[in-house]
Amino acid sequence: MKVLGKHLLIEAKNCNAGLINDLDFIKSIMINSAEISGATILGEKFHKFSPLGVTGILSIAESHISIHTWPEYYYAAIDIFTCSTTFKPHEAAKFLIEKLESKNFDIKEIERGINNNAIIEPDINLIHNEQKI
Repeated sequence: MKVLGKHLLIEAKNCNAGLINDLDFIKSIMINSAEISGATILGEKFHKFSPLGVTGILSIAESHISIHTWPEYYYAAIDIFTCSTTFKPHEAAKFLIEKLESKNFDIKEIERGINNNAIIEPDINLIHNEQKI
């Protein structure tokens, strides 16, 4: 497979329920996680659900970082996807897990890309001429 990106799926369990229900806190740690791991933030969107839960996504030049929380279950689902060699997704994951005070977590890493039977070389004409697909 030609690997084009790395995708971390983080299951953060036994988190601090108050923290994962705090929109401002979640937004702050998400932005900090991007900054300390070398990401370039392009945009953001966060939302507080009623009565519980927060969701948020950072669009980064390297791809995205997202979170969805269920305080009633002390649980947060975090995705970190990158196609960059300079962004350090594991540093972002470690930071978020620590800040959420997760006492039990799992990180799955998936390589994203195209299989060897697909066209592996990029279409140079698309790159140089910026043709519409």
